[in-house]
Amino acid sequence: MFESLRYSQLSLRIGLAFVFLWFGVDAFLQPAYWVQAWMPDFVQRLTVGVGMGTENAMFLFGMFEVIVAVSIATGFFMRYFAAAAAAFLLGILVTHGLNEVVVRDVGIIAGLIALVLWPERRYFS
Repeated sequence: MFESLRYSQLSLRIGLAFVFLWFGVDAFLQPAYWVQAWMPDFVQRLTVGVGMGTENAMFLFGMFEVIVAVSIATGFFMRYFAAAAAAFLLGILVTHGLNEVVVRDVGIIAGLIALVLWPERRYFS
């Protein structure tokens, strides 16, 4: 039973890490696109209001996503970063509403919650 759990968790972790790494790196490569296409106006006003700037905020989001990817891939503080990433995506879902693009985040949130709730492996009964 533990082999099945280990391999299923590993495949889930690799898939989620790839997604977060992809979007995190892309936020560094194309911050202007992400600001214009996906950053809500109130978040843009907030970042400018605190003196951060929208592209710097996008770099911060990108760093968060890369750190989530590394955490999920390595298992280091995985539960904490999976919970933080689920909250992050839930925030995106709330600010953008359920549409044909954001609906994918529902599945990713479910995968992150599965990692948070995944049973610990017990070596002794």
